[in-house]
Amino acid sequence: MSTRTVTMSVNGEQRRAEVEDRTLLIHFLREQLNLTGPHIGCETSHCGACTVDLNGVSVKSCTVLAVQCEGAEVLTVEGLAEGGVLHAVQEGFHQQHGLQCGFCTPGMLVRSYRLLQDNPDPTEEEIRAGISGNLCRCTGYQNIVKAIQYAAKRLKEAQSVSA
Repeated sequence: MSTRTVTMSVNGEQRRAEVEDRTLLIHFLREQLNLTGPHIGCETSHCGACTVDLNGVSVKSCTVLAVQCEGAEVLTVEGLAEGGVLHAVQEGFHQQHGLQCGFCTPGMLVRSYRLLQDNPDPTEEEIRAGISGNLCRCTGYQNIVKAIQYAAKRLKEAQSVSA
């Protein structure tokens, strides 16, 4: 098996490691970097439990090779909170009861983060479309939508205070 050295920024920290050419990003994150927030779900890109932010785009890390991420910026759920303070999407999921079993939550949080970066004031329809690639088998999505709306409002409030 062929290996390569890969270097990338993960949650704002430069990380460098040897990986086999066929190592998926999800396995690199979980097994080599011990970042177990992204979950291994279907391994076919259908569920979204492994969603991470890669260079400003939501990707399912079960479909990306680690070597493809050379020089990239990767954000996982572990990188959302800053200084022990929950990000607005994390706070929203907590306040609006946007999770039940929690299996989909890490991917849903990262996808919600990117959705709000790209569209700070989404409609309910836009939220539902934006998270449609992430499956939740427990909640029926009602509270997830409320959580994202909550986060959008909090982010907008924080932006107006800092402006």
